[in-house]
Amino acid sequence: MARIDFHSNVTDKLEYVCRLTRKIWSATSEGQAVRQIVMVAEKADLKKLDELLWSFSGVDFLPHCFIEDEAAAETPIVLTDDFSSPALKSIPHADVMIHLGLRMPADVSALVARFPRIVEVVTVNEAERLAGRDRYKAYRDLGHELHNFDQSKS
Repeated sequence: MARIDFHSNVTDKLEYVCRLTRKIWSATSEGQAVRQIVMVAEKADLKKLDELLWSFSGVDFLPHCFIEDEAAAETPIVLTDDFSSPALKSIPHADVMIHLGLRMPADVSALVARFPRIVEVVTVNEAERLAGRDRYKAYRDLGHELHNFDQSKS
C-alpha cells in the first residue's frame, strides 16, 4: 500500500510545492540515492512552477525538467501533465509523486504500484477542495494509508 499525504488548505500551491519539494528532495540521508520526484499538474501550472523552481530561493537549487526533455531520466525532479504519459515508462523516477491538479488518475492501482508515496496538494479554492475530497475518498476506499496535513494555520 502506498502512503498518501494530503496537504490541505494551501493558499499558494506553487510556492508551497516549491518548499515541499525542497524538503523532500533534501531529506536524503548521506550515502542514499537522491529522492526522485514526479510532479503532475495542469500545463499552465507547470509552466509557472517551472519558472518558480528556478527563482524561489537564492540559495537552493532544485534540478528539474519537463518529462519530454531528453535529460528527464537523469533529472531528479520531473514535471508532467499526464499520469499515464508514455514518457513515464522511460524514466526511473518512482519515489514520490506530487499532484497539484484536480483530476483523479484513471489507473490508481498502477500509480500506487509505482509510487510508494503520493502527495496531494489541495488549496482553499472550493473546486479544488471538492476534487480533493473525492480523491481522498477514492484512495481511502482502495485501502491506502492516508495522512492529512492541514495548512490553514500555517
